[in-house]
Amino acid sequence: MKNLLLLGDEAIAQAALDAGLSGMYAYPGTPSTEIMEYIQSSEQAEERNVHREWSANEKTAMEAALGMSYCGKRAMVAMKHVGLNVAADPFINSAMTGVNGGLIVVSADDPSMHSSQNEQDSRFYAKFANVPCFEPSDQQEAYEMIFDAFELSEKYKLPVLFRITTRLAHSRASVSLREPMPEKKLSLPADPVQFVLLPAIARKKYKYLIDAFEKLRYEIRLSKYNSFKDGSNRDMGIIACGIAYNYLIENIGSSNHEYPVLKLSGYPFPKDLIKDITGRCKSVLILEEGAPMVEESLRGLLDDGIKIYGRMDGTVPRDGELNPTIVAKSLGMETSFGSEVPSLVKSRPPSFCKGCGHADMFNALIDALKFYKTGSVFADIGCYTLGALPPYNSINSCVDMGASVTMAVGAADAGLFPSVSVIGDSTFTHSGMTGLLDAVVKGSSVTIIISDNSTTGMTGGQDSHATGRLEQICSGLGVDEKHIRLIIPLRKNHEENVLIMREEFEHRGVSVIIAQRECIQTATKKKRAVTSNR
Repeated sequence: MKNLLLLGDEAIAQAALDAGLSGMYAYPGTPSTEIMEYIQSSEQAEERNVHREWSANEKTAMEAALGMSYCGKRAMVAMKHVGLNVAADPFINSAMTGVNGGLIVVSADDPSMHSSQNEQDSRFYAKFANVPCFEPSDQQEAYEMIFDAFELSEKYKLPVLFRITTRLAHSRASVSLREPMPEKKLSLPADPVQFVLLPAIARKKYKYLIDAFEKLRYEIRLSKYNSFKDGSNRDMGIIACGIAYNYLIENIGSSNHEYPVLKLSGYPFPKDLIKDITGRCKSVLILEEGAPMVEESLRGLLDDGIKIYGRMDGTVPRDGELNPTIVAKSLGMETSFGSEVPSLVKSRPPSFCKGCGHADMFNALIDALKFYKTGSVFADIGCYTLGALPPYNSINSCVDMGASVTMAVGAADAGLFPSVSVIGDSTFTHSGMTGLLDAVVKGSSVTIIISDNSTTGMTGGQDSHATGRLEQICSGLGVDEKHIRLIIPLRKNHEENVLIMREEFEHRGVSVIIAQRECIQTATKKKRAVTSNR
């Protein structure tokens, strides 16, 4: 057996390759990004010619993966939790069509919002779609689960949701690898209308889906990851889900015989499994990362007056990331810390990199807006969202990918002038193009500033679908070419850039300003690469 020291993301990626993966699809999103990056840099993937290019967004990634599955080959799609919202349409409907080759959807949740707009628990999507869900407790289990997830997907002809969280994704552990499996051969669906969701077909498929979901409760490939260990203390039992089990063991030890412990890492599970622990304990503590999904279910199932502790009663905080200290407190254990670390460096908010083109774009935008009493700037998801912080304080929204364009359109509809959108190049091709089309069709008085740094900067500098295409895309969507303006955001161009922005604000129609300057980080990396190759 070969052992590797892997991040949770990397363990998932390696497992998929070893399980015969043919296609990997994703859009960069922390904490899921390293899954695709690992496969892109894998010699094993290169030798087998595994598809591993970034998609325009999570929806297109999900649909492409479904197309790979249609051909009988194993596919995986990865995204962060809010990306699953973008992919929800094909994800939910893929449960109805079913799959042909195994299909795994990895959703990396971000409790405590380290790099996200919200806290969201993807397990609810699995329940909503009636598909199985795996939630590993550590890196080795994540690796092993991928094999079972593919097998389960092909047995029941269903996509499988694979839910991880930030700490598992970005922590390392030793992982023992299996012998790699060959890829599946091309094999089209036996049923020619399997993927045709006309109502008459869909109604039949929904009946199968409901029946299959009930059978999944007793499926060994899921249930083997759910285990019960009895203990001597009948006052309280513990149910620990996914990585919460890891935190529990860190506190009580793997050989603990005091508390009855039920580990849950596979969903759905049978009611009998819960009765094993609730039937012998006066109370139950439920530890789960994210929302109180299991806790809510148990409060509905249990009608015998048993006391339930968890997120809903405040024993575990309702928001934020779970950790071993919180688990210890919920068990009534004393927690101690070392002496307080002295503050040697003054804390400071995040800021643009020195030499960042976004900064010079905002400086010009601020000066251009000084000529107007009203006017708002609707921004988007990316490095440029830092424009909300001092010294810029210059954006008024950041909701979701692409919302800057459509919010600017809605604000213009309400009579706001000027109504300005700031969006990045990668975010524009992810979700901004359809909003721009709306603006063109409606003739909205909006100015869309595409801050083009020629990369997906916030997640580490992945390739952007927009590079070298923005002017053509905007023209193709119907923007008057006279009002597609290119500026270079540099200090020496400041006055000229302010003038161009003012001119386009005054245009009572759709205008697009492309502020084009390569990300300072990717430019520096390229320069270093050239120097090292000399």
